[in-house]
Amino acid sequence: MFKTLIAALLLIAGSIQGPSVNWKTEVKKAGDVWQLVLTGTIGEDYYIHPMNDPYSGVVLEVEESEAVQLLGLPSERYEPSDYKGEAVAKGSYVLTQNLELSGEGSVEVKGTVNWQACSGDYCQMPEDYQFTQAVKVPSAGAGNLWALILEAILWGFAMLLTPCVFPMVPMTVSFFIKQESGGRFKALMYGLFIVLLYTVPICLIIGATWLLGGSGVTADIFNWLATHWLPNILFFVIFMVFAASFFGAFEIVLPSKWTNGADAKSGKGGLAGVFFLALTLVLVSFSCTGPIVGTVLIKSTQGEFWTPMVTMLAFSVAFALPFALLAFFPSILKKLPKSGGWLNSVKVVLGFVEIALGLKFLSVADQTYHWHLLDREVYLAIWIVCFSLLGLYLMGKIRFKYDTPVEHLSVGRLALVIIDFAFVVYMIPGMWGAPLKALSGYLPPMETQDFVLTPSAAAPTATVSLPQASAGGHILDMPHGLKAYDKLEDGLAAAREQGKKVFVDITGHGCVNCREMEARVWSDPAVLALLQDYVMVSLYVDDKTKLPEDQWVTTPKGKVLKDVGRVNSYIALEQFGVNAQPNYFILDADGTRLKGPRSYNLDIPAFVEFLNN
Repeated sequence: MFKTLIAALLLIAGSIQGPSVNWKTEVKKAGDVWQLVLTGTIGEDYYIHPMNDPYSGVVLEVEESEAVQLLGLPSERYEPSDYKGEAVAKGSYVLTQNLELSGEGSVEVKGTVNWQACSGDYCQMPEDYQFTQAVKVPSAGAGNLWALILEAILWGFAMLLTPCVFPMVPMTVSFFIKQESGGRFKALMYGLFIVLLYTVPICLIIGATWLLGGSGVTADIFNWLATHWLPNILFFVIFMVFAASFFGAFEIVLPSKWTNGADAKSGKGGLAGVFFLALTLVLVSFSCTGPIVGTVLIKSTQGEFWTPMVTMLAFSVAFALPFALLAFFPSILKKLPKSGGWLNSVKVVLGFVEIALGLKFLSVADQTYHWHLLDREVYLAIWIVCFSLLGLYLMGKIRFKYDTPVEHLSVGRLALVIIDFAFVVYMIPGMWGAPLKALSGYLPPMETQDFVLTPSAAAPTATVSLPQASAGGHILDMPHGLKAYDKLEDGLAAAREQGKKVFVDITGHGCVNCREMEARVWSDPAVLALLQDYVMVSLYVDDKTKLPEDQWVTTPKGKVLKDVGRVNSYIALEQFGVNAQPNYFILDADGTRLKGPRSYNLDIPAFVEFLNN
């Protein structure tokens, strides 16, 4: 009795002093999912039972909301200690719960941990720890932004090896060797001026449109650039013209008055001379950097307000860095390779790349206006021929103007030849309907391909039947045999009729990430089986199909929306609060949002959880 009384008093004293387990809460990104991690430090005289104990085990409860969804069950980690044949936790105990966080900005993760601590044979009353952890969730396009930044940086470095940029290296070095004082400061300013000359103009253009008309006007301009036939056809023609120039048909240069004037003023002393040297570099290198800058900017216009400015900053920093280093350390020039025929080879290779990249602009216009000029097999055929010719060029079997004969293959050229022809071989099965998941973001959708393998020989596809669409509505053929309504009200009506939920797919014909999701995530058998349990609605925000007058939508500001894409964009923003693609939602048959948004994320198990819950 005395021992029992002492133990009880000790436990009471411990509870007065504080909890038996001190918890630390953290929410962090782990790959493609978020993780709630609760680390418990157990008091020296205590132990706790793990979660599998049905009576006194640890219990974790996390509050779900539109912004916070649970992925699977929580897991625990501890070093088991034995107490009378039971595995218990002493010292440290860690709980982990995978989460899906949606929305942007600050999201609060709330919940409670409940446990019962014991000392020997005596256990305390159950205790609980309530937590609220604020998490800053990046925008839905953040992952894609980093990919664009990386691509811009790589192109910036690659530009040094082009024949209109590389000859500027000796000019840079000779200028800074002559500097009598402040050479290193001027070298830093030289790099800064190059960055500013590329970045400031695009910032001014975007800022002016935003100030004059607000973010809505800026978004409309970007949407117009990314999806309208006129800029896309114009960019396609520009890329073909630049490709012809790279092949040696003609030389594209800015007016000589511009370059000569800038070069003459670079001889001035002080920072003025440094600025005009940077301006000369930017103007002279235009014929090589122009198309790449255009590619970076147009790809980034599918993002948000800041995306074009950030990607151009990344490109210009990478482009300026080698010149700033050469200006800082002129002796590096001795270690650089000499100019020669290899520079023209780089230019020709860029010409083939220009053809491949330029086709994407034509494809976007073709998809959004339903011309069916560049269906999937036609697109693939052009790429296969283009990269086959590139391989033959690298082998020296094809020569262009200004090329020097290739008498033998270097190891580097041989490696490029192998990579190039391996890519060609990879693409060939796509002519017969192979998914080519690595290129899914660039190719037209599979539904545009006329010739595919028979269903018995191809990958399994879904079989979906839907009630007839309402007047003015259509049932769309989606990837993998899926069907979808193109109007939300049709999907809701079908869901009520069939007793199903609605899967809303906010997408675009020119959306690279949408095609990747469809090819790499939707194609998974588990995902495909779950999608068949929903009524699908696909809202294409860039479809240029004109609507009859009775289906026009007038916004509260009096703007009349007359085509499918503009109406769907309005619905996506007003009803779902998103302005980027892809975004996915799950609704009940009455239109109440159950889950979402879920944006671009190639994690298949997480997508299965999204559809399952």
